[in-house]
Amino acid sequence: MISKIRRFAIPIACAIAFTPFSAALAQPIAISSASLPVQVNGTSGGSQKAGNCAGNISASPNHVIQVTEDSNLRFVLEGSGQLALLVRNEAGKSFCVPFDSFSQGKVEMPGRWRKGTYSVFVGDRANEQHAYKLMISQN
Repeated sequence: MISKIRRFAIPIACAIAFTPFSAALAQPIAISSASLPVQVNGTSGGSQKAGNCAGNISASPNHVIQVTEDSNLRFVLEGSGQLALLVRNEAGKSFCVPFDSFSQGKVEMPGRWRKGTYSVFVGDRANEQHAYKLMISQN
């Protein structure tokens, strides 16, 4: 009986140990003028505290965005609850836009985005979880 358990336990343990950590992260989404608009869905919130602006976020990004060329982009987050959009660039600088009572369920972040990789977190300021839709288009 023990030899049967070992026969299965060792390969499973090896598979877990050698699975790259990045497999658990969000798949990068390449953004170029030709690929726009882009829409992705997900669930807000998480167990990590991210400060007053974003509230709670997940430990890993909800989405990883690769901007392939300097672009004028508009990020629009829609959903219920007290959502916040937190974006980190490769240098670790964060940009955050929270839900407010005037936004009618939308959070918008327009601007000039430089070529690079951005980690996108969708937080919830009320420590809840809600379905959301994130749209990225040209500004």
